[in-house]
Parts: sequence; C-alpha cells; structure tokens
Amino acid sequence: MNKDIPEFSLQRMPVYLNYLRTLPDDGNYNFISSGAIAQALGLGEVLVRKDLAYTGCAGRPKVGYPRVELISALENFLCVNDAKSAVIVGAGGLGRALLCYGGFKNYGIELACAFDTDPEKIGMEVGGKPILSVEQLQEGCKKYGAVLAIIAVPASAAQQTAELLKKAGIKAILNFAPAQITACDGVKVINIDVAANLAILASML
Repeated sequence: MNKDIPEFSLQRMPVYLNYLRTLPDDGNYNFISSGAIAQALGLGEVLVRKDLAYTGCAGRPKVGYPRVELISALENFLCVNDAKSAVIVGAGGLGRALLCYGGFKNYGIELACAFDTDPEKIGMEVGGKPILSVEQLQEGCKKYGAVLAIIAVPASAAQQTAELLKKAGIKAILNFAPAQITACDGVKVINIDVAANLAILASML
C-alpha cells in the first residue's frame, strides 16, 4: 500500500501518531500545526507537512490539522485498525521481553507466540503467549495467520530462520540478530543491530 513512499517518511509516521495520541484532550489541541509538531519532535516544518500529505489529511491555513482527524488518517495509513498477527523466533532474554511488551497492540499488531529450539522453553507461556518448537513453525504461523515475524536468534541462525519464515508465509521480518539477512524474495526485512547503533551513538559523543 505504501511502497512508493520514501522509507524515512514511513519511519516517521508512527512517531507522529504516538505524539498526537499523547496530547491531552483538554480542548487546547483540537487543532495542531505542522510547526508545533515539528518543534515537539525536532524536525523541519516543511518535512512534517510533506510527510503528513501522504496521509491525505489536509491542514487548514492559520489553524492547522484537526487532531482527531489526523490521528485517524495516520491510523488508516499505518493500517492500525487492520489487525495483523506476528510471531517471534527465539525465546531468549530479548524474545521473552518482547512477548511481555503490550505496545504492539497500539499499532494493530497481535503477538501470537514464540518459537524456540530449547526443550526447556518449549511448552512454557510468557506474557500469556505460548512458546512452541521451531519444528512447528509452519503449522503455527498458519494457525495464527501470522504475516509478520521478529527474529531474536543467534547470528549464525538468522539467515536460515528467515528462509524458514518465508516458507511459512511470513511477509515481513524485523531482525534483531546481529547479522544482516540477505533479501528473501517477496519478504520485507528490517535489520536492527542494537550494538552497532550504540557504537554509532558512542562515536558522536
């Protein structure tokens, strides 16, 4: 749906939505200008206007955007009301922490279960979500209708895991393993290396 929109614009959309949702409903924020959003988020006003134009919500001169309408437009843009199921592969410390995180629902994502190879973890429930055997990956993804997946496995297993997820019908992967996953045809991948990002921040100090 949003494949022709610049990637950096896409990345900012949830930021706008989260900010607008946090504003108080006290009557002072019925309308909000692109300048006010830009200032609050440390962005350029022109950039904000360009991004928000993709949502189809038009601002009013000297008044700004109707906040409720803009939130609705952002939710529609991000398909928040079109619930999607996700799974995690890797139930180590990070995987279990993500199973307990409730913020996925704010963006229309239902975390269904996790998969692991450790017999001691298989059969457990964490955050009310079951941990299944990796051998049940295809069956489990089909059962829960999963289209999204999070990889939280060691680097050596990341690529193979991505390929198994593709075979299981997964359409997009968020990879937390410290290894770059090469593109799997038809599957969108975002690689997040926490240590590498911290190194970048450290270099800026």
